Amino acid sequence: MNLSVVIPLLNEEESLKELHDWIVRVMQAHHFSYEILFIDDGSTDNSWKVIQSLAGQNAQVKGIRFHKNFGKSQALHAGFKEAKGKVVVTMDADLQDNPEEIPEMYRLITEQEYNLVSGWKKKRYDSIFSKNLPSKLFNWAARRTSGVRLHDFNCGLKAFQSEVVKTIEVSGEMHRYIPVLVKNAGFTKIGELVVRHQARKYGSTKFGMERFINGFLDLITVWFVSKFGKRPMHLFGALGVLMFIIGFGFSLYLGIDKLFIHPYGRLITQRPQFYVALTAMIIGTQFFLAGFLGEIVLRERKSGVHYKIRHTVNLAVSGKTREVV
Repeated sequence: MNLSVVIPLLNEEESLKELHDWIVRVMQAHHFSYEILFIDDGSTDNSWKVIQSLAGQNAQVKGIRFHKNFGKSQALHAGFKEAKGKVVVTMDADLQDNPEEIPEMYRLITEQEYNLVSGWKKKRYDSIFSKNLPSKLFNWAARRTSGVRLHDFNCGLKAFQSEVVKTIEVSGEMHRYIPVLVKNAGFTKIGELVVRHQARKYGSTKFGMERFINGFLDLITVWFVSKFGKRPMHLFGALGVLMFIIGFGFSLYLGIDKLFIHPYGRLITQRPQFYVALTAMIIGTQFFLAGFLGEIVLRERKSGVHYKIRHTVNLAVSGKTREVV
């Protein structure tokens, strides 16, 4: 199979039929063998009924319905797990991503052997203050922190080698940082393609300003995991040593001063340096404990991807409930 198109969605019943028809036209025009995987992330509208209807008309349409809303990262992970195509393309269901870009992305993956090709919405049709400006700031911070030189980390339109999506684990809210996860997994040939962005045609966005706050917090997590995910003691141990040196230095100063310089001066416990030394040593101990706990958790941890599938269509587990932990 040439292509798997993975589409996570939440309450997008109005756009699904139009998006499906558009993708099919592109696939047929370029003679691609394909599948379309709709991942219903706990929609409360008629999205699942639309997916079932499309699956009845087109055997290449497959669907997964989550028991509740688990998040976009979990939806992508479920789609990656089921994808059979040589190239896996992700896109949003709101018609803001253009399926006409897929053939060029496919060519870059298959002919130029990119591991990942990420879309860049150079010209956006979103509000300047609610999306454009925060998005530029977010992307700048992500570039500086991760070292991945992309202009648009959060573009939903991306293409991957199949091996890549079977290797990475997209959990929590890490869908924003898929290019970083790809790089950390050892796939370093990452490209970018300017793609057309379209104004939302139906419904309203599912994301508000809080996603940028959460995005920056996740960015700190990604930075930490990238740098110290396999060796947390290197960070916490170094901080612990630093705090111990500070505490020991103040303690040594207080001891020398009390014994040789001002033996009849104030009590050590009456001097502020004593509390600085005590606090520094306590914090140093806590850093060491954090490092040890991190090492233990690292060796015992299991997959962090959790979701529960309610229904599927056109898949081997169709009609059954399946839990993946």
